[in-house]
Amino acid sequence: MDRRSFLTTSAVGGAAAAASGLAAPAYAQGKRTLTLVTTWGRGLAGVFDSAQYCADMITAATDGQLTVEVKAAGELVGAFEVFDAVSSGQADMYHGVDYYFMGQHPALSFFSQVPFGMTYQEFNNWFYHAGGRDLADELYSIFGLKFFPAGSTGPQSGGWFNKEINSPDDFQGLKFRMPGQGGQVLGKLGASVQNIPGAEVYQALSSGAIDGTEWIGPWADEKAGFQEITKIYYTAGFHEPGPMLSLNTNLDVFESLTDAQRTVIEQVAGASSSWTMALFMANNSAALGRLQSGGVKVMEFPDSVWDAFGAASKEVIEGPMDDPIYKDCYDSYMKSLQSSAAWGSRSEGAYTAQRNRVIGI
Repeated sequence: MDRRSFLTTSAVGGAAAAASGLAAPAYAQGKRTLTLVTTWGRGLAGVFDSAQYCADMITAATDGQLTVEVKAAGELVGAFEVFDAVSSGQADMYHGVDYYFMGQHPALSFFSQVPFGMTYQEFNNWFYHAGGRDLADELYSIFGLKFFPAGSTGPQSGGWFNKEINSPDDFQGLKFRMPGQGGQVLGKLGASVQNIPGAEVYQALSSGAIDGTEWIGPWADEKAGFQEITKIYYTAGFHEPGPMLSLNTNLDVFESLTDAQRTVIEQVAGASSSWTMALFMANNSAALGRLQSGGVKVMEFPDSVWDAFGAASKEVIEGPMDDPIYKDCYDSYMKSLQSSAAWGSRSEGAYTAQRNRVIGI
């Protein structure tokens, strides 16, 4: 499949206009405005901030030679339309999370999140030093895109429920919002899984259209207001231990930029990853305290539920192995995960457990 031959990009249009003497003044001065669409509603805590950070930093780092204008979900295209919009050249860039677009290719899950998968640091190990980047270039070029990791929310919470979850049977018939492979796992446990854009989740939960939802974590969830609807909150989830947000640029647009401008986009995306991760981690603990003070019951899933998550996750993750790109990503991802986890459990994992014991956290 080669979709690049069908792309009509703003870069091509701009070059043609320049050749005919009809270029806009900004192009005549060597400046360009890039449109960045997002999967996020304007103001969604943390995730929209991450998109705006990327836009502002690219603009600043290029001294305005590239000006990036952010369009929130629904302002130019819908939340789940940004992949096609950038692939086709309707927009130049998007910021989002790519498990929303697994209908395009199941291997996109590896560059966003898989259940029981990598943490933020483990993903970076794989992407930058163990083959993930080359696989991303292979996969995303099919769709005329250039991918860079551009933010993480850190470990995501198990979610908000209208009842306690005491066994796997409690998922039978439960209407629950969870995208990606995590949603497929809950589907195997009998849930009716909904894929709803973030800006629409509160209304769906408050109206009873869904019985529960995951979103991100205490800070973003508090900002979204879910505690106004239900008081049952599971803080540890199986589905997104280190989800990676993405900054994707139309590949022809990306290749039309100067070497320095391409480097800026790459470096800004990397800076956004650590900046966004720190933003969530800096705010989650205090937010959880406020939620508990407001009457939210903070819970953990029992082992029987975790075991059911694990068994169903294995089925889901190994399902698309007949696709060669998916299999290559799976093999590389799992090899890197095993290596990172083997060391991490003996170093940082062992240290934090002992530190917390010794100083009483």
